[in-house]
Order: sequence, then structure tokens, then C-alpha cells
Amino acid sequence: MQHAPGSTGSGVGARLRSYAADAIGILQTRLELLATEAAEEKLRLGTFLGYAATAFFFLGFGAVFLALLITVLLWDSHRLLALGIFAALYLVIGCIAALAAARISRQGSRLFSASIAELEQDRDMIRPDNESENR
Repeated sequence: MQHAPGSTGSGVGARLRSYAADAIGILQTRLELLATEAAEEKLRLGTFLGYAATAFFFLGFGAVFLALLITVLLWDSHRLLALGIFAALYLVIGCIAALAAARISRQGSRLFSASIAELEQDRDMIRPDNESENR
């Protein structure tokens, strides 16, 4: 008996197309995950740079006001109190920003950690020794 043209091939071809579509779907999902993680890392780095710039800015102002405080130390009016308050304020703000930047930098980068975990799960699911356990 002859098979209709493409009857067996269409089943195998359909399966191959289905596998290819699944593989492309998995790849697309992984690439989207990589893009999301890259965007999160960009945001983390921007936040870190913002806090670091704020720390340098306010610590610089604090140093300037501290220098002015020492310069004006011999003056007789209440200018010392005002300069001391401003110097302390800027130094405190600078220290808070520096501590926040240090905390962010200690957390380290988690760039692509979720993608790596997902790819490891995919690899483990595809391995032949896991295939018999899943049945």
C-alpha cells in the first residue's frame, strides 16, 4: 500500500515545526529575561551613581563650610553658629548618601542571575538521566 504523499512526513514535519516553535519560544523568553535583567542593572547603577554624586557634592559643601568655620573662628558675632549648622547639615547629608551608596555597592550585581538559574533548570530538564525520572 502506498501512503498519501506527505502523510508520514507531515506528522514528522509537524513535530519538527512544533519543536522548533517551542525552542524559539524558549529562546525568546530567555532573551526577554536577559533584557529585563539588563534594565534592572542599569537602574541599580544609576541609583548608585546618583547617591555617590550626592555624597561627593554634599561632602564637598561640608568641607567648604568647615573651612569657612575655621576661617571665621575669631569673629565676634553669631556667624559661627550659622556656619557650624550648615557645615554639620551638609556633612550629615553627605554621610547619609555615602552610606547609601556603600550599601548599594556591597549588594553587588545580580546581573543575569535569574537567566542563569532558568537556563540551568532548562538544561537539567533536557538531560537524559532526568528524562526517566520525570515519567
